[in-house]
Amino acid sequence: METNNKKAWLYLLPAFLFLGLFMVYPLVDVFIYSFEEGYNFASESFFGTGLYNYSYVLHDPYFLQAIKNTFLMVIITVPISTGLSLLISLALSSIKPLQNLFQTIYFLPYVTNTLAVGLVFMILFRKTPYSDGMVNRLIQFFGGRSVDFIEGPYWAKMFVFCFYIIWVVMPFKILILTSALASVNPMYYKAAKVDGTPKWRVFTKITLPMISPMIFYLVITGFIGAFKSYSDAVALFGTNLNSAGMNTIVGYVYDMLYGDSGGYPSYASAAAIILFVIVLTITCINLMVSKKHVQY
Repeated sequence: METNNKKAWLYLLPAFLFLGLFMVYPLVDVFIYSFEEGYNFASESFFGTGLYNYSYVLHDPYFLQAIKNTFLMVIITVPISTGLSLLISLALSSIKPLQNLFQTIYFLPYVTNTLAVGLVFMILFRKTPYSDGMVNRLIQFFGGRSVDFIEGPYWAKMFVFCFYIIWVVMPFKILILTSALASVNPMYYKAAKVDGTPKWRVFTKITLPMISPMIFYLVITGFIGAFKSYSDAVALFGTNLNSAGMNTIVGYVYDMLYGDSGGYPSYASAAAIILFVIVLTITCINLMVSKKHVQY
């Protein structure tokens, strides 16, 4: 038995080394940087330790704007994308002819380059001196006023940003939920059919509980992925997200390291730790909620 245990630990050793080197060590390093005031990469020196970096970041208007943008985007996109994906997956599962073709069509946005999709969205929504864009033409066709969704009011830019996020993440969720629906034992549905159970009750009492672990998985990964969003905003609004008012927390961290206001690793580390705490807190809340609503 002891020999088997030693072999097991030996097999796990490469994974532990990899995780320690590329995950644990950077996290500890960033945590230390966040308390070192005025850290300089070149000289590897700093002039003090304390909570000043956190105080600066939490009072920085750009960071507060980034938090607002990120939370709004997360609150809007995660529930909507998950709900729509579930509805589409149910529709796909009920369609037998050309089912594989429809699944492939819905999965295409996921394998398309993010920046390419962002460029298409920009062309559709952006208002230029030469063209109002296809979306604005539709709005004008129905009697509305054209809006610059890329460089216009905040609500318009947030609408496009959320629409883009939902469009990008839905294919993966549809794939996962379609597979989950296919794995439900058909005997449950046959028994419900014999009993004459209404379709809505079949969905709430059989389908939803059976696929609840996959829904929970998508919600958790959706929250984590949405909080890490940055390239999506760049694809729509360019690299100067602060001036556009559409920066995210990850974008703020990047700007503090490499952007126009870069060269401040201590501020970037403090912002990264705050993001880590936010994601960890929301994940723990979801885990506690899942104990009551997820059936394994």
